[in-house]
Amino acid sequence: MKRLILPGLGLMIALLASSCTTVINTKTGTDVGDLVGAWRGKVQFKTGAFAAVTDLDFLYVFNAGGTMTESSNYDAMPPVTPAYGVWKKTGPRQYEAKYVYYWTKPPAALDEITKGGGWSPGGHGVLSQKITVSEDGNTFDSTLTYEVFDQAGKPTDPGSEASAKGARIKP
Repeated sequence: MKRLILPGLGLMIALLASSCTTVINTKTGTDVGDLVGAWRGKVQFKTGAFAAVTDLDFLYVFNAGGTMTESSNYDAMPPVTPAYGVWKKTGPRQYEAKYVYYWTKPPAALDEITKGGGWSPGGHGVLSQKITVSEDGNTFDSTLTYEVFDQAGKPTDPGSEASAKGARIKP
């Protein structure tokens, strides 16, 4: 009889531990309103060189440790890197992000590419964004400021302003 009780007791303990783990994981998952995760955003600049662009989309990933990555549907025009940055919570459903990317200059002549040249470094851009996540945690509204600097770190344009809306990417 003892031989039957011990395996049964072990199985019951394993099931209990499994259900406790599920409860703990559910409680520590992403809270509603949390920025962590992947988002797709629509951006419209009000001022600056991008004001005429009406189809600018951003993809964002906000990591739990406070770092982020952003890429746009215009990253290939001219070739630029994705943007990398940091974000922080500033209040209930309120966040700030700052991210940087490198931009490139086109070659002076097309034949420079065939000779091993190409798009050389031009400088960098800095985007600062204030984000408000919706109550259900699935969308956000935000404002952005954008600054562009040359290789020496000098501003190349007056700052630009934009608004953005985002939606969480779900499986």
